[in-house]
Amino acid sequence: MKQIALDIGLATEPTLKTFFAGPNDAVLSHLALWVGQKAGGAVRSPVPTYLWGSSASGKTHLLKAVLEALREQGASVGWLDANVQEPPEFDERWATILMDDVHQYNSVQQQAAFNWFINAQTHQRWILAAGALPPADLKLRDDLRSRLGWGHVFQLHVLSESERRSVLRQAADARGVFLGDEVMDFMLNRFSRDLGSLMELLEHLDGYALQTKRAITIPLIKSMLENT
Repeated sequence: MKQIALDIGLATEPTLKTFFAGPNDAVLSHLALWVGQKAGGAVRSPVPTYLWGSSASGKTHLLKAVLEALREQGASVGWLDANVQEPPEFDERWATILMDDVHQYNSVQQQAAFNWFINAQTHQRWILAAGALPPADLKLRDDLRSRLGWGHVFQLHVLSESERRSVLRQAADARGVFLGDEVMDFMLNRFSRDLGSLMELLEHLDGYALQTKRAITIPLIKSMLENT
């Protein structure tokens, strides 16, 4: 059955609190502990952290959640992903460096990432990076690959269907919303199974149900899609 990508205009910023850990609790605890420490770098460990896992395992969510948390603390953060075609020079004002989708980096991005690593070590800055593969399997230059793997390395696991169902049920109950089994089946089979997208769908459904004064049913979902 073809799945529908969710694109209905919701743009909620990822946070650590909205990351549903499941089997990834150790990762979440590690990042929450680091972000919760005092700003300034002196009490924050500069040992880099690398996250790896398949698509929809939550890598980008976690990086953006850390970015938001640090910005709320007034910190400046360096960001690099595969879409940044002209990476900036390292900035000493950066408290942290975030690198996403490192497995997709071209030669220019790899050079920038390596340079940022060298400067981060010099200035005792933390690096949080993420990619689809474990460090040893990355098709990157040797000096960058070795640096990505020398610190904390965590594998992120995609939630199982039963775990996604449990999270959806808990989130719905917290909103005072009833999701029948047929509705749950429809959501999981017809939409992206990425949990963040499913949470956005639930939020939008809740708002649409309140607006139309109807219960959440399959016809309501279809009506929402036709009218948004």
